[in-house]
Amino acid sequence: MTNHICIIKNTLIMKNIVTILSLFIATSLSAQSFQGKAIYKTSRKMNFNFASGNGRQMSDADKEKMQKRLSKQFQKTFVLSFDKTSSVYKEDATLKSPNVIPTGGGNIMVREVGGGGGNDVLFKNIKKDKYLNQTEIMGKRFLIKDKLQTYDWKLTNETKNIGKYTCYKATYTREEERTNMSVTDGEVEEKTEKVDVVTTAWYTPQIPVSNGPRNYHGLPGLIMEVKEGNETIMCTEIVMNPKDKVDIVEPTKGKVVSQEKYRKIMDKKMKETMENFKSRRRNSNNVHIRIGG
Repeated sequence: MTNHICIIKNTLIMKNIVTILSLFIATSLSAQSFQGKAIYKTSRKMNFNFASGNGRQMSDADKEKMQKRLSKQFQKTFVLSFDKTSSVYKEDATLKSPNVIPTGGGNIMVREVGGGGGNDVLFKNIKKDKYLNQTEIMGKRFLIKDKLQTYDWKLTNETKNIGKYTCYKATYTREEERTNMSVTDGEVEEKTEKVDVVTTAWYTPQIPVSNGPRNYHGLPGLIMEVKEGNETIMCTEIVMNPKDKVDIVEPTKGKVVSQEKYRKIMDKKMKETMENFKSRRRNSNNVHIRIGG
């Protein structure tokens, strides 16, 4: 009985915190108009079983070198330009990594199919509950227009400091269907399974905007860090009210589609790519890696 009461009290406390923070954000935003820029760096843990095109296993030294180079390949820098209701999120064009990584026995070709590409422009309008994502699939440009995703965030009272900001922890869990592909002696095997994906976010009420990197939003403060699976997005720098005005402009280029339509197009393109891969003789020393968004 005592434990049950404690749970209820903690739940009520968190609800009160959310109410207070929401009121604080509304008051702050109405009292002033501000802009800002947040710099985010992404990293992803990679785990590949490498073999050359003729089936020979790589040496441990070559594997270690390749793992390091691949990890560096996925360390990217993004800029979130925001005001009180909207934002633009895109990769820093001056810091793009090459998609071909040379190795002693050949090359690694990293192909990113849909989502997260270097030319993507993601616009979010929190007040109007909409987003636009200007993206590409194999050279063809699309403009995704849809409503913002709803996140059922679970707030906690756990805190930590990121730079000079006090951040609070929130989590979100969803079920996702994943297809794992493996190649053995030139044969591609597919295995589909349902998994629970837990997203952990850290946000700060000190910057009272309900926004964050990528599609993340919906918390009572700017999201400073996101961890989902093997990927981490970390805010490394924030500039509030910069001298040069922040341009937050909706992207306009590309064929207009909904998120669901885009997903179907991307799935079709990925299947076509895998079919081409199956029919190609793998007698070279090149390693081709395709990362789907």
